[in-house]
Amino acid sequence: MKSVSVIVPCYNEEAHIGNLLEALIRQTYPLEFLEVIIADGMSTDRTREVIHQFVQNHPQLRLKIVDNPKRIIPAALNVGLTVAQGDYIVRLDAHSIPAADYIDRCVNDLEAGLGDNVGGIWLIRPSRPHWIARAIAIAAAHPLGVGDARYRHGKTPGLVDTVPFGAFRRELFDQVGGFDETLLTNEDYEFNARLRKEGKRVYLDPAIRSEYIARPTLRALARQYWRYGYWKFRMLRRYPKTLRWRQALPPVFVLGTTGLLIMSLFWSWSLYLLLGILMIYLVMLFIGAIPAAWKNKDARLLIGIPLAITTMHWAWGTGFLWSLITWLGKREP
Repeated sequence: MKSVSVIVPCYNEEAHIGNLLEALIRQTYPLEFLEVIIADGMSTDRTREVIHQFVQNHPQLRLKIVDNPKRIIPAALNVGLTVAQGDYIVRLDAHSIPAADYIDRCVNDLEAGLGDNVGGIWLIRPSRPHWIARAIAIAAAHPLGVGDARYRHGKTPGLVDTVPFGAFRRELFDQVGGFDETLLTNEDYEFNARLRKEGKRVYLDPAIRSEYIARPTLRALARQYWRYGYWKFRMLRRYPKTLRWRQALPPVFVLGTTGLLIMSLFWSWSLYLLLGILMIYLVMLFIGAIPAAWKNKDARLLIGIPLAITTMHWAWGTGFLWSLITWLGKREP
């Protein structure tokens, strides 16, 4: 059998890293052909202590910790690649919980030649039982929140632009290089853009599944999506043809509504148009929340899901626009 290296970027993840390690120890892929590399950004909490304790209790899992002093995800991945010994590379996240057959299915798809990077779908789960945390988890996989991002709600296998994590043959990185350390997020999308530019294929297999722990609060969600939007523009500067409609709508919406708000100070019709647009927007979100609220028997989701989706749209859109504005101001080379 082929050997597999699992690379996990990590920083202050004492609350979640144990769940990932438990999932890895339950993999159907034989552990003797598996190594786990945790690239830790010099965690200041009990992350390393939790990892060391787990290894003591499960010595059959080959695990090594490497330092990531830059404390950014692409640097963590590149550091992990330098020490990885496997024929295949599987990239996971400290917030993820892969299904027991996750690695098995990734390797099978790679050996079948279905793609040069193969991955699966996220099953988003809340980080706590509070109703707003559950609303955030539902919104993070809702078509109104994430558009046509198939890895969040897709059911059909096939070629896609990107997958959330990914599994690769080791030699692929010798051909196209590692992850771009000038991007603090969107490194996966940028890497996949390079793959597709070289004629490689990114394959989504819905049978490859992992749970992902959503952010617990609207504030944390806003920070996450603001960062996504900010670095998405930086990535699009290099690959403008990769822009998709789901990524263009939030900044257009934020720019349009902000413009109408300013114009309403001078022309009353702008205020009426703005109110009309916002009313239609909120009604759409409310209607979109009904099935989830009914399924979960929780009327509070009728408020929570629209709040979460609105937070995602506005944070992503403002992050994108701020990245554009700062770039225009500095005219970076």
